[in-house]
Amino acid sequence: MILYIAEKPSLGRAIAEALPGSRQKGDGFIRCGSDAVVSWCIGHLLEQAEPDTYDAAFKQWRPEHLPIIPEQWQLQPKSSTRKQLTVLRKLIKEADQLVHAGDPDREGQLLVDEVIAYLKVPADKRQHMQRCLINDLNLDAVRRALGRLQSNRDYIPLSTSALARSRADWLYGINLTRACTLQGRKAGYQGVLSVGRVQTPVLGLVVRRDEAIEHFVAKAYYEVLALLETEKGEQFRARWQPSEACLPYQDEEGRVLSRALADNVVRRITGQPGVVTETSRQRKKQAAPLPYSLSSLQIDAARRFGFSAQQVLDLCQGLYERHKLITYPRSDSRYLPQEHFAQADMVVKAIHQVSPALQGAVAGADLRLRSKAWNDSKVDAHHAIIPTQKKLDPARLSSQEQKLYELIARQYLMQFYPPWQYEDRRIDVEVTGGQFVAKARQTVDPGWKVLTGSAAASDEPGDEYEQSSLPDLKKGDALTCLQGELLEKQTQPPKPFTDATLLSAMTGISRYVSDPEVRKILKDTDGLGTEATRAGIIELLFRRQFLIRQGKQIHATQAGRGLINSLPEATTLPDMTAQWEAQLEAISKREASYAAFMQPMEGYLRQLLGEVFSKLPQIPASAAPVRRRATKKTAGKSRRDRL
Repeated sequence: MILYIAEKPSLGRAIAEALPGSRQKGDGFIRCGSDAVVSWCIGHLLEQAEPDTYDAAFKQWRPEHLPIIPEQWQLQPKSSTRKQLTVLRKLIKEADQLVHAGDPDREGQLLVDEVIAYLKVPADKRQHMQRCLINDLNLDAVRRALGRLQSNRDYIPLSTSALARSRADWLYGINLTRACTLQGRKAGYQGVLSVGRVQTPVLGLVVRRDEAIEHFVAKAYYEVLALLETEKGEQFRARWQPSEACLPYQDEEGRVLSRALADNVVRRITGQPGVVTETSRQRKKQAAPLPYSLSSLQIDAARRFGFSAQQVLDLCQGLYERHKLITYPRSDSRYLPQEHFAQADMVVKAIHQVSPALQGAVAGADLRLRSKAWNDSKVDAHHAIIPTQKKLDPARLSSQEQKLYELIARQYLMQFYPPWQYEDRRIDVEVTGGQFVAKARQTVDPGWKVLTGSAAASDEPGDEYEQSSLPDLKKGDALTCLQGELLEKQTQPPKPFTDATLLSAMTGISRYVSDPEVRKILKDTDGLGTEATRAGIIELLFRRQFLIRQGKQIHATQAGRGLINSLPEATTLPDMTAQWEAQLEAISKREASYAAFMQPMEGYLRQLLGEVFSKLPQIPASAAPVRRRATKKTAGKSRRDRL
């Protein structure tokens, strides 16, 4: 008997539908034909054991216990899914062949592998276990995946990497959370001060942004525009470019802080002749943005619809599992395999039916065009999130599901539109020795931008391109400065984080790092957290009442600030995540070992704990979290949140 072990029931049902023969449903499994059974996990069936499993004394939180470092790691069944583990135990014993069908990522690999290890499956059976990678729950896609099974042994490094991350996060989270909470109690704070490798640097981002806003002092600065007229009577504006002589009157960003200097320029140029010193005209084009990864989708959905990261993930799971309208959503890729190009016609026909609002966009798509999205070298275990070939009555979707589907579908349709073509023009002018520049950008062919709809406003010229056109001039042409115009502006504080900008900061965290080596690692590894965990990390910080929403803005609470300001700086910055991710990636590529990653952990923990115990957090007792009545669902969640 062949046993297929899926990550979750929805994937199991999709596999069963793709297998030949009749299907018979059982309790926690489906029999297919005469020799195949499909069963599943329900997410992680196992979890890291709590500290008191190793020693009953650890039930009490005491500083002398720390650091807690298990000599022999233990997993324990989750109480909510123990029944399904029993089902798998029986089926695995009966099976002659096992097929691992966890989600195609690091966590999905570990999720099934840890069940196999926990149930002590014989070595020979493990040796011959196969791996099935499924990105798309539609019937044809699942059948193709079932026809391309690989040896599960090829993915052992991926599982080892996930295991190392899981254990290291446990060590880090359990020990520092206990230490900070104990210190908080000494200071009168009765809540749990949870610390995590990712959650704490994210909180640090918000705390530092809030403090920068509070400490910000606005400064006036000045710009000068020259209203110019050609010999033909055509008018346009050019912006003053301060010379090196003006440096003493400028800030570090080149803004002029002296009103007297700007007033003098206005007086000197008004009514004076000018001359064109240089002109340029450049035709440019911009390809359509790539299809979505989960983070890029969450950022766009937050900006356009105000959806939180968790909302987007939940909606995506529904579109993927229940409706089968999109491909695997927890993807960090924005590229597609070459073979998917042949399926474009069927995907576009499905979009036409599912989204009436996009029927015009479908009609304008040229399926002969192939964008740079189709690139096998950029696709690993999973590809970008795109619509599937599934057709469905749109009335079956909620309004939020419809919005998100249309966002994903529109981004996919953009791949079949030509580039946006535009012309950038620049005119350099000299007036009484001062240098002025006029810029304009004009669309020649909107290309894929015809699909941006209301978002088009964000693509209009800003300060740099204040005009959509300029007169045709050449070097040496005479001009007259009709008037100098003084613009008084105020420097602006940083903007508070929103869901969109906080997600963007997590994915682009390298922007907040000064060390070039750390910056490169974070850029290569796509930032803080993973596609699958970022939404949960943000929600955890809200649940812990370290963050609070004020309209669309996200701010740190007093407890969040007190925690960050009392911790060793290294724990509040993304640098450690960069170092971990570099090592975990090396493990997954067989370039480093589990032991080399884990062994230094004890010394590092002792160093951090010493720093934590040397300082009390400054958190008012009144900032303690509001205690909510525990339910069966939230009680289990709070245990996991300590990590």
